[in-house]
Amino acid sequence: MVGIPDLAAIEAMDAADPLRAMRDRFVLPQGVVYLDGNSLGAASHAAFDELRKAATEEWAHDLIRAWNTAGWFDMPLELGDQLGRLIGAAAGLTVVCDTTSINIYKVLHAAMAMRPGRSIIVAEGDSFPTDLYMAEGVVSTREGTVLRLAGVDAPDIEKLIDERVAVVLVNHVNYKSGELRDMMALTRRAHEAGALIVWDLCHTAGAMPVELDKANADFAVGCTYKYLNGGPGAPAFIYAAERHLADITQPLSGWWGHARPFAFEQGYAAGIGIRRFLCGTQPVLSMRTLKGALDIWNDVDLAAVRSKSIALADLFIELVETKCGAFGLTLESTRDGAMRGSQISFMHEHGYQIMRALIERGVIGDFRAPSTMRFGFTPLYVGYTDVWRAVEVLEDILRTGAWKDARFAVKAAVT
Repeated sequence: MVGIPDLAAIEAMDAADPLRAMRDRFVLPQGVVYLDGNSLGAASHAAFDELRKAATEEWAHDLIRAWNTAGWFDMPLELGDQLGRLIGAAAGLTVVCDTTSINIYKVLHAAMAMRPGRSIIVAEGDSFPTDLYMAEGVVSTREGTVLRLAGVDAPDIEKLIDERVAVVLVNHVNYKSGELRDMMALTRRAHEAGALIVWDLCHTAGAMPVELDKANADFAVGCTYKYLNGGPGAPAFIYAAERHLADITQPLSGWWGHARPFAFEQGYAAGIGIRRFLCGTQPVLSMRTLKGALDIWNDVDLAAVRSKSIALADLFIELVETKCGAFGLTLESTRDGAMRGSQISFMHEHGYQIMRALIERGVIGDFRAPSTMRFGFTPLYVGYTDVWRAVEVLEDILRTGAWKDARFAVKAAVT
């Protein structure tokens, strides 16, 4: 194609999109271009249907009986298997529970216990902060344990992995730049040094095919409220390789992880397999909402999702640089679609104000300090025409200087 596509060509791309019909399954406000599914996925009709059923039929009618009649108690494992198919995990290796932060804490302790002669955790200095905060928390409870950071203690994470490292905690996709790591290669590098590896899949689950079993990964964690569209605060997940299930020990030994929770025994006895990562009573209404969100994926080809994701982001880069290149934007993401997740980031010294102006005009992305504007491309409900419209608004805001209005400089609690 010579030159950038015009609107007619872009509309033709939408017409030929094999995922186009999926958009009708989501509840999207009129006049909004939603490019923040990398932070909070859109609501779906199926998720609302499950929530309504759980609240107005099961809870309201069956009351406490619903733990048995509606299968509430088994949801963490059943949803884990349903989600596991999206991340390349065999049945019985994934459990839905708690939050990503809590799950990082549990899984780091489990990994450290499996490498008793080692005292180093390796992570990325530019990781999403909660990963580092939880790693610091683990270090504080284990005397002699040290946290080493790529970009601080060495330029590359590979250079930090040696025979003293117990576990490597790494993001599959960087939350700011969208850079995608090679799961197979880094896992192999960790194993060559005798270390275990934990993959944070918050920005890949539901955005692209993931092959945890095939990559020989040890553990993984992730959230379900981004590309999986489970709703704000939806429960997270943990994956453990089958070879590790019998050796899992973790410090949050709550009653749901007990081998016989309703025997009400005084001492703790760990349950079998992945159930050992469970802790306390799980949020049923949130889990049922997630079930509706996950049901949609039964009709989705992840390869098609990945292909469209790359195409949407490539188009966005091309249009932004052509139409807005003179206004001080700098591409923070790689141009190579195969080496990034499903988002594009641009830096601008006034990125916060520009993003606030975009949101007021109905183009919703988000901002990460100090200067990153993030735009997520969720192929189930974002189309090529949405990209065109978003760039039109961005160009107008930059050309007219509309972002300079003082109200856009006022920081909101959530950016």
